[in-house]
Amino acid sequence: MKYTVFREQFFSAAHRLREYAGKCENLHGHNWRVRLYVSRKELNQTGFVTDFKVIDKILKKILDTLDHQDINILPYFKEINPTAENIGIYIFNFAQKEFNKIDKELEVVKVAVWESEKSCAIIEK
Repeated sequence: MKYTVFREQFFSAAHRLREYAGKCENLHGHNWRVRLYVSRKELNQTGFVTDFKVIDKILKKILDTLDHQDINILPYFKEINPTAENIGIYIFNFAQKEFNKIDKELEVVKVAVWESEKSCAIIEK
């Protein structure tokens, strides 16, 4: 079996899409929604995948690097286009590094990033 849990948080940030033929090439902002899914093969001794507080702490740490920023000027996104997909990859990789520090059995399996109510990018392992 595989057990999966998720937590969801929000942040606000601006970005502009490079090499995009349209209005989104201009600086604009979103109220982003992020859902982080974490799995393990066996529940821990408490009967959890992990405590939701642990996921919240890690997700907050990651989203604090993006919140109220112009994402394009952040070091990671200097050359990587800050699309919802690339923001999802950033969150996915950052989260996995953080979970590896506390429990090697925890695996990030999916990140969903909404830039609007109707537009979502999903990154899955």
